[in-house]
Amino acid sequence: MNYLLHQSIDRSAERYAERPAFHFLDKSLNYAELVEGANRLAWTLVGEGIKRGDRVGIFLHKSMETPVAVYGIMKAVAAYVPLDPSAPVSRLRSTIQHCGIRCLITHEQKKQDTFDLLDDETPLECVIGLDAVNKPGIRSLAWSSLEAAPGDRAPDVRVMGQDLAYIMYTSGSTGLPKGIMHTHDSGLCYARMAADTYGITHEDRLSNHSPLHFDMSTLDYFSGPLRGAATVIIPEAYTKLPASLSQLIESERLTIWYSVPFALIQLLLRGLVETRDLGTLRWILFGGEPFPPKHLHALRRLLPQARFSNVYGPAEVNQCTYYHLA
Repeated sequence: MNYLLHQSIDRSAERYAERPAFHFLDKSLNYAELVEGANRLAWTLVGEGIKRGDRVGIFLHKSMETPVAVYGIMKAVAAYVPLDPSAPVSRLRSTIQHCGIRCLITHEQKKQDTFDLLDDETPLECVIGLDAVNKPGIRSLAWSSLEAAPGDRAPDVRVMGQDLAYIMYTSGSTGLPKGIMHTHDSGLCYARMAADTYGITHEDRLSNHSPLHFDMSTLDYFSGPLRGAATVIIPEAYTKLPASLSQLIESERLTIWYSVPFALIQLLLRGLVETRDLGTLRWILFGGEPFPPKHLHALRRLLPQARFSNVYGPAEVNQCTYYHLA
């Protein structure tokens, strides 16, 4: 049976309502709570005039609001556009203007950074996540205001598989950044391929190491919910603290890891891996850059129970066009 990318959380909520969907630090969202939060956001966006195909920016550091934003935007039949929270203001403004982003989802922690984006040429009409923006013509709503919206159902808006689901902007390393448009069918096709290839089930616990504006994040955000698995959002600070990262992998009992090789090399060299019980890791995925064989072989010796896959694919073709199983 065909369905849409965002409907995976509804289907998982029917079977695994109380199971964790996303976990971050000391907070968790089960599938019932994720669906409710996404529905509330979708109704809020529709009430703010967001229509089918509109672009909605996500300007957040890693947080529990992020999965709500991703699925709430798609439930409103809009396309989410993740913005790099550490990018220069000039680049962010350019992306907002180029993509025609009408609404921005942010947080009070990004208040000043959000204010810096609101120049006279911005197409933004509303900001969700701030009490006030003090900018004529731009409405603002606090996250708490979403509680007034219905949570038991999504807006009754028509959406098809060929409608836009998200837009990923490239790094711009070979020129100006460009937005890569992906439909519901495209995202769901990749999610199903990954879930089938890596045998993801509701018992799995996936890592979300990549920030949302990296296309690698789509595996964590889409494949886990497709099968009712839990996705553990890795705090940004942990990516710079290999020993803390290995401790988190152990305590969270992660089963599937996906990152660039650099993170795994740091884990190998400085993560005290040999002192941890990482036996739950059953599949380690890596891509985005070369993995020196000497480090790869050393890591495989430390984690003999895990399978390793080198995953390759540019953002233009939905993340993965090839993988090699080691």
